[in-house]
Amino acid sequence: MARLAGQIDVSKNEAILDAALDVMAERGVGASMEEIARRAGVSKQTIYNHYGSKAELAQAMSERRALEVVEVLESPGAVEHPQQTLAAYARLLLTVAINPRSMTIYRMAMTAASTMPDVARAIYEAGPRASRGRLADYLRLENAAGRLSCPDPLQAAQFFGGLVLGPYQTAALLGVGAELDEAEIERVAEEAAQRFMRAYAV
Repeated sequence: MARLAGQIDVSKNEAILDAALDVMAERGVGASMEEIARRAGVSKQTIYNHYGSKAELAQAMSERRALEVVEVLESPGAVEHPQQTLAAYARLLLTVAINPRSMTIYRMAMTAASTMPDVARAIYEAGPRASRGRLADYLRLENAAGRLSCPDPLQAAQFFGGLVLGPYQTAALLGVGAELDEAEIERVAEEAAQRFMRAYAV
């Protein structure tokens, strides 16, 4: 079946997002669509046809990263095992947060906040806000099942994100943080999940 106008195949879409991340990492959010298109091996019009604007492209970049984190909330057995699920969420959150490519996205948002606020908002809405929103939805399910008692699931989700990331994300954004190895990520994730459960478990 023919694709609708504006649709592109998955491999081409991934190439565009990878190219956008690389080019913007090198040249900032003001990087030209021409350069992104050249790096992706597509025409500039192909990018505009699919995304419409640089803000929409930035949103797609952030969404792709956020989806890696929230997948654990929808895995089989997630609802029945909140502590294990929260630890898995925390593990991915930390892994993504300190990843140099992820930091590129957030640095772009910070840089764009004053000059291209639509791009900065798109990155925030599709990334951190969406991720915490999905966690809040999960916590509501746990409330309904009687396993947790979170009067304000969104606030609890924000608390958990802060508990996990702590100083790590700030240090990574500033380029002064030491990389966490797998053992340290595991330790932080497990402890954050345990502390959260102590606070909110029924």
